Amino acid sequence: MQPYSSQYNNIINQAIGKYVSFTAEELSIFNDLLTYKKVPKKTFLLKAGDVCDIEAFIVKGCARTYYLDDKGAEVILQFAVEGWWISDIASFHEQVPSNIFIETLEACEILYLDHNTKETLLEKAPRFERFFRLLVQRNLSVTQNRLINTIAKPAMEKYLDFLKRYPSIPQRVPQHYIASYLGISAEFLSKVRAKLAKQ
Repeated sequence: MQPYSSQYNNIINQAIGKYVSFTAEELSIFNDLLTYKKVPKKTFLLKAGDVCDIEAFIVKGCARTYYLDDKGAEVILQFAVEGWWISDIASFHEQVPSNIFIETLEACEILYLDHNTKETLLEKAPRFERFFRLLVQRNLSVTQNRLINTIAKPAMEKYLDFLKRYPSIPQRVPQHYIASYLGISAEFLSKVRAKLAKQ
């Protein structure tokens, strides 16, 4: 296991503390089970067809999840930046092959649990079951809202909602990735941004 700053434990502990209050003993169990990893830019944490074996918290950097449509085009499902978790929940819990890719867009530093260490955590500190349930509920809510936005809202509103959710992303990733996430062409996104700049 690579060594990492104890400050990183403080960062992840504060993040999970927004959902559930844990004792010092529970946090110690959690921190001892985490694995730290430095991941270079443009590295796959998961490829479609593989079983997802990480639930990763991003301490530094930016990553994305995407799938390939029937024409082989990338469709971005999520960006994850500092303070976000990233995984394929279904593949991780059911231990079945994933349909998605998880790729770093910047050099990342992550703290993660694998399937075995998460099971150990839930046995030793059962209150984490509630935390991860709340995390899944949040993820489901975000996914539903995104689906509604994609179907029902015009491009300008979709982009403004995106900026609220991911304020740092436009400076960190190529424009065509944002367009893919919004379900519009890069050219159309350029027009939206130009119009917004004039307002």
